[in-house]
Amino acid sequence: MLRLLPQRFFRFQPRSLHRPLCTTPTLLSVRFPPRPKPPPDSEIEESYLKGSGPGGQKINKTNSAVQLRHTPTGIVVKSQATRSRSQNRKHARELLAQKVDELRNGLQSREAIVGRIRGKRIASADKKKRRKYRKLNGGQEQEQEQEQEHEQEQGGRDQQQQQQQQQGKKPSTESRGAAGAAQTGTSTRG
Repeated sequence: MLRLLPQRFFRFQPRSLHRPLCTTPTLLSVRFPPRPKPPPDSEIEESYLKGSGPGGQKINKTNSAVQLRHTPTGIVVKSQATRSRSQNRKHARELLAQKVDELRNGLQSREAIVGRIRGKRIASADKKKRRKYRKLNGGQEQEQEQEQEHEQEQGGRDQQQQQQQQQGKKPSTESRGAAGAAQTGTSTRG
């Protein structure tokens, strides 16, 4: 005889059987490069300045803005993101690390790689959007393609006329149509 045991005897996690919250595989596979580390303190000249702009009297009276200068490269970074000097100092060091990384590594810097990855994601989303609307608009798209082909043919004729005019030749009346013939005084009718 089959006897059923209570669930407490089984060691399974019901949550582990569920699907993951994120269903986009590209987000899981693409890893951003690590953030660059700030240069050593011996290469940095640090100064504290009075802030300006919004933030009230506190910003204007205290030296909470941080300016860092990287002596080997001459890069200067200023941070006034918060009212706290320590947070501004941390933020300025992160900015300086990014700038030095961009200068030293160029297209292989973290910012350049992240920019390319984001650009690919945006392009992919745009393609997906176009595919979706192409599918939804099915028959209307064929009409639009025919109109575009017709416009391209007209554009090609116009370009030929412009090239002939630049070379000093008169365009033929066939390509100009009735409007062009009326300008020269000839008639296309027999």
